[in-house]
Amino acid sequence: MPLVSVVMPVHNSAATLGASVRSVLAQTHADVELLVTDDASTDGSWDLLQELARQDERVRPQAAPEQGGAAKARNLAMARAQGEYVAFLDSDDMWLAQKLERQLAFAAEGDAPLTFTSYYKVAGDYEGEACDFTSNGRLIEAREFVTYRDMLVQDHIGALTAMYDRKLLGTRLMPDMPKRQDYALWLSIMRDGHPARGLREPLAVYRSGRAGSLSSNKLALVEHNWRLYREHEHLSALRSTRALAGAAWHSVRKSRI
Repeated sequence: MPLVSVVMPVHNSAATLGASVRSVLAQTHADVELLVTDDASTDGSWDLLQELARQDERVRPQAAPEQGGAAKARNLAMARAQGEYVAFLDSDDMWLAQKLERQLAFAAEGDAPLTFTSYYKVAGDYEGEACDFTSNGRLIEAREFVTYRDMLVQDHIGALTAMYDRKLLGTRLMPDMPKRQDYALWLSIMRDGHPARGLREPLAVYRSGRAGSLSSNKLALVEHNWRLYREHEHLSALRSTRALAGAAWHSVRKSRI
């Protein structure tokens, strides 16, 4: 039964943090360490984290020395990881109770060190627990197999569902980018020759359209994708343009569904 290190960045998430943490602690695969980095919150998130840690020793909070953004917060958590696997969950999303159990079994069946799952997408003002979202959620289905080329056109991996095998990959940190740092991590893993496999079973709940969400402004993501292609992936201007065009087409198709 492998230990799973769950990485959670927190910044002013007191309203949703409790539900997110409880969804990790309620996993049927209980051998987890929840590595939480508080990124200079001012809303009581740190006090709540300390209380949650007193209630369950698997919660391991750390205060960042200064506000540095999601990538630095995640990397501080990953630097403390002791698990064989690293999984990711933001402080306003949730897992279903069998998420880790099902995904670990799935990972053991294949040869891909990076796995992900389907998930439900709910409105940003959703305040329920992971178990009572059914009437509000829209299913986002995982692809069964994703290559580096597929990922250049579209990020097919929901970060709240991603898990990588630390035994095979070592500790893989995220580049220090204001947005798309999770996307950049998946690309770097797959660029090294490791495909990703998707479990077509919804095992997480994502809140969409949240005020201040890094992913809420779709137009801004075009600029960040361009920088990702050019500065992180070192693609040519032509190949970057083609990737952006493909991403735009996929975005239009998704909006019509």
